[in-house]
Amino acid sequence: MSSKVDTSKFIPRFVSHHFSNADQEFESCKLGMWLFLLTEFMLFGGIFVAYVVFRTWYPETFESGADKLDWKMGAVNTVILITSSVTMAVAIREVQLNRKGRALALLLFTVLCGMGFLVVKYFEYSHKFELGIFPGDFFSFMGDHMSNEHLYFSIYFMATATHVLHVILGLIAILWVSWRTAKGEFYEAYYTPVEMVGLYWHLVDLIWIFLFPLLYLTK
Repeated sequence: MSSKVDTSKFIPRFVSHHFSNADQEFESCKLGMWLFLLTEFMLFGGIFVAYVVFRTWYPETFESGADKLDWKMGAVNTVILITSSVTMAVAIREVQLNRKGRALALLLFTVLCGMGFLVVKYFEYSHKFELGIFPGDFFSFMGDHMSNEHLYFSIYFMATATHVLHVILGLIAILWVSWRTAKGEFYEAYYTPVEMVGLYWHLVDLIWIFLFPLLYLTK
């Protein structure tokens, strides 16, 4: 029968020197991460406000713009990110149970999901660029469209490109904790970096769950 490590009396070798124990580091990092995530909500909140304002002013324009998006690609990416969020959560649990091999496999699978999301997004963007669908004054689509449809795609590219950047940063962070997991740095008494990266990745997934219906299902 295994006994649980008392982290209040045990300082893992990977805890930063300015923390007295793993619990203190975890609580401090968690507070800092939630404050950081709050700024991320504010960033995307500004984009959502712009969407609501212009959607209210030009409802027909946004419906016409959404018709030119492939909702199936958006749905595939939604499934991919939801799956990755589940595997990230399970990976954290595996670290807490000292199952390094399973945790590493799940983290790498999460990375594959994120890369899959980027691949789908690449093909989606490429198709839009071939048609001349660009943001703002660069909009040169020759098919049927409304005169101010560039407004919709300005918001579309601003929102999705910002999200893509966050996905890339999240993948880098997951690869970092995967490398440290492979080295055996995380276990029952110390898993703070994995938990913090997991919170960030869940935010990335949550943002997309809002973006998908707003951009692709605007009817």
